[in-house]
Amino acid sequence: MTEASASPSASKHERFALGLLMFLLGGCGLAYEYTLSKIASDLLGNSVQQWATMIATMLFAMGLGAEVQKHTPANSLADRLISTQVLLAVLGGFGPLIMIHGFALLPQIYIIIQYSLAFAVGMLIGYEIPLMMRINEEAEPEMRINLAQVLKMDYVGALVGALLWTFLLIRYLSIDRISFIVGLTTISSAILCYILYRKKIARPQLRIAELVVGGALVTAGLLMGRSLTLKAEQFLYQDPVITSLTSPFQHIVLTKNQSGNLRCYINGHLQFNEADEHIYHENLVHPAMHLATRREKILILGGGDGLALREVLKYPDVQSVSLVDLDPMMTELAATDPNLIRLNGGSMQDPRLIRKEAAGITEGPEFIQTQPSQHEKFSAASHPTATLHVINLDAAEFVKSAPGRFDVVIMDFPDPNSPDLAKLYGRPFYDHLERLLHPGGILVQQSGSTFQAREAYLCIGRTLKAAGFDAVPYHDNIPSFGEWGWWIATVGMPASHTRGGLEKIPELVVSTRYLTPELIQSSLVFGKDQLVSKHQDFTSLTQPRVYHYHLQGWNIQEIP
Repeated sequence: MTEASASPSASKHERFALGLLMFLLGGCGLAYEYTLSKIASDLLGNSVQQWATMIATMLFAMGLGAEVQKHTPANSLADRLISTQVLLAVLGGFGPLIMIHGFALLPQIYIIIQYSLAFAVGMLIGYEIPLMMRINEEAEPEMRINLAQVLKMDYVGALVGALLWTFLLIRYLSIDRISFIVGLTTISSAILCYILYRKKIARPQLRIAELVVGGALVTAGLLMGRSLTLKAEQFLYQDPVITSLTSPFQHIVLTKNQSGNLRCYINGHLQFNEADEHIYHENLVHPAMHLATRREKILILGGGDGLALREVLKYPDVQSVSLVDLDPMMTELAATDPNLIRLNGGSMQDPRLIRKEAAGITEGPEFIQTQPSQHEKFSAASHPTATLHVINLDAAEFVKSAPGRFDVVIMDFPDPNSPDLAKLYGRPFYDHLERLLHPGGILVQQSGSTFQAREAYLCIGRTLKAAGFDAVPYHDNIPSFGEWGWWIATVGMPASHTRGGLEKIPELVVSTRYLTPELIQSSLVFGKDQLVSKHQDFTSLTQPRVYHYHLQGWNIQEIP
């Protein structure tokens, strides 16, 4: 690297140090992009849009940063590089806290805060890479070699940073801890830069002071980050936050007011309110269970909170229940958190439970089995009445290869507010479900607001019908959400037969807090033209129409 002034041994060591420095810069830069994009999607939803626009903003800013660096004098390159890295560590480390506080306290200008932060971080990342090239130019004036030395390790670092962030950091650490750990790594790279280029530094004492102050700030943030994040996050919710967890898949928050009322939020969106969740879950489960000619084998897709399972376990003739939920953190919380246990009746603690967490599905003669993995956890597994299986797997993957058939399939998914969720409301998914149902089996789909997102609701019904189901709509009012709807569907049984069966339920064979046969009958009645749509399309793999209708209904963006 420094052929003019260093021995061959020193040159080799310096080239290694340069490679390590660029590796760290590339990895940290990519980690900052992912971390800020994750926070943006947690706060605003619509994860694909937020990730795309945040990363695009940062890339654009990196280009401007590269443009700005050309005005940096040659005699201050090393000083500017260290200062930039320290500022990047502090700004990137505290970035999630800045975004959460901005979202809660300054909602009118939050978008400006979010993209200004992304722009600033991108500028700093884009500014430092050309500085490295200019510093290295003295030792390696040939452009092709200089570019290879600097950019090669930067791109390798970006790859490793992406893999570590995706498969390690976000799996085991909260997002605030990730940002501060990345910040400390950036401080480490700044220290390495100081050691490597100490002879080129014009103001070494000032640079040391910057490193000490920056390192102290980021370290303090790491040590206090959890409490700082909880205090910041509390501004987002009316009731006190009692649990805040981030998994690789979602951000889960539980709040509880002075009256003991529990609410659950995922990525900032209310999932249930203890005051009225029973209205939703009784409507979701009991019409389908009463309509079914048999209910020995039940499949619940989603529902990791155990609330739908609570209702299913009221039926003594159920022999097997398989609950498939993507997030093991959610199902573990439902089985261990005292507040959720109180609400779900301990359904996820049932002594019959078999927990399967990283499940690869194999053939089984009478029930779902999973291939062994190092992540499996087992509980007691036998009961004379039923066997329960909790399988942490993407529902779309599960239905492709699940063995056996089910009498009732209950789908308790979040609303289709992203393309990933929209696939769970699409025809390919329903085609696989048709194969999983016994003849005469019943399928029920949570389908969102029949008022606010009416076109999305109707699109779900059209998609079910396109997949060969005879589907019947029903709805009810849930105070926390407003008018809410479901579709109940069968294969080979006319919709009129399904509707007639629901209208003629004489009594409910299990106890309920809210639902009655009369309410089931009234739920089949809609207002004038409420089920009429000018559209005839449905959701497919390449055309997630329900997603676009959902965004349109909630005024998130215009339908294309």
